[in-house]
Amino acid sequence: AAGIDDVRHAVDRAQWRFVLLDTWGIEDKPAFMAACQQAFELPDWFGRNFDALGDSLSDVQPGGDLLGVVVMWDGWGPLARSDRRVFDVAVDVFSARVDDERAGPFSVLLRGPGPDDTDLVELDPHGPGAG
Repeated sequence: AAGIDDVRHAVDRAQWRFVLLDTWGIEDKPAFMAACQQAFELPDWFGRNFDALGDSLSDVQPGGDLLGVVVMWDGWGPLARSDRRVFDVAVDVFSARVDDERAGPFSVLLRGPGPDDTDLVELDPHGPGAG
């Protein structure tokens, strides 16, 4: 529910790198890969498959004196609804990067509505105990 500009501001103040992955209206793997290529500024020779994305994400670093990378995946719902397998693999690839401590801190926030049958953790934008 938090606005993109609010999250970007908080991430900047925390001295992390902010990446916006906007996939509103994206319902297939080729369009998702193109959005990832643009958001993460991947080279033209990027393979546009999940193995290449996983390899490339290990190279996505905060840069300079920044502490880590926060990705806001805005509009994940259309892909999750239209091609659940592609969505699940994307989540697995992002999860592997989050767990890869050698590549540096990396977090992914999903913004927007999606299917109710996902096993994703929902964060309250107002903090613990907010209602």
